[in-house]
Amino acid sequence: AGGAGWRLPGRVLELVFSYLELRELRSCALVCRLWYRVLHGDENSEVWRSLAARSLAEEALRTDILCNVPTYKGKVLAFQHAFSTNDCSRNVYIKKNGFTLHRNPIAQSTDGARTKIGFSEGRHAWEVWWEGPLGTVAVIGIATKRAPMQCQGYVALLGSDDQSWGWNLVDNNLLHNGEVNGSFPQCNNAPKYQIGERIRVILDMEDKTLAFERGYEFLGVAFRGLPKACLYPAVSAVYGNTEVTLVYLGKPLDG
Repeated sequence: AGGAGWRLPGRVLELVFSYLELRELRSCALVCRLWYRVLHGDENSEVWRSLAARSLAEEALRTDILCNVPTYKGKVLAFQHAFSTNDCSRNVYIKKNGFTLHRNPIAQSTDGARTKIGFSEGRHAWEVWWEGPLGTVAVIGIATKRAPMQCQGYVALLGSDDQSWGWNLVDNNLLHNGEVNGSFPQCNNAPKYQIGERIRVILDMEDKTLAFERGYEFLGVAFRGLPKACLYPAVSAVYGNTEVTLVYLGKPLDG
């Protein structure tokens, strides 16, 4: 970025930036205010459209998987924060769309997955939904890097030790350190989870809380006093051929 490079017209910079990868774009954003503005002023610019087209599977852009992620920059970041193909049980795989976990029909096994990126600061939201039967245990929540992602039997893997926190959508129990922390949401006759229903998860690393929303209803804070550690969005499943999708939304919108 020497000489007159920083004085190039915004449209020319946008064209050049549209050939770069995300890591390079992050470096460019640090060069000067103009470059930062060109990159982040319009989250649907040619830069982000081009990067989304190169990074994301066509299916992810074509279907409603990312319907709650309105901008191309947001879609790129959602993919960066999707399930990790290298940090999951051997009995699951991540589908070609890049966002959906498929659990193979393995008997007497509970299988989980973490996302590629964890959080140690800030506020973050993501949504999770089951696209197949829940079985006896279907847990969404968070885990450290040390939490296991596979175990024998059909159990609530997330929340089975002090390295993870989970909400079992089957019986509405909150789980941590191998114990039930009460039912959630805290109301009488809470409705059962419906397949395809998107649950929004809100992690606040400043307040050290984990909360959930269903539809546009805030269900409340599920866990408080989270540790100062790097925490990853995670799920665990037991039903053969069931599928779970997770989409990172960015900073939660306060409302």
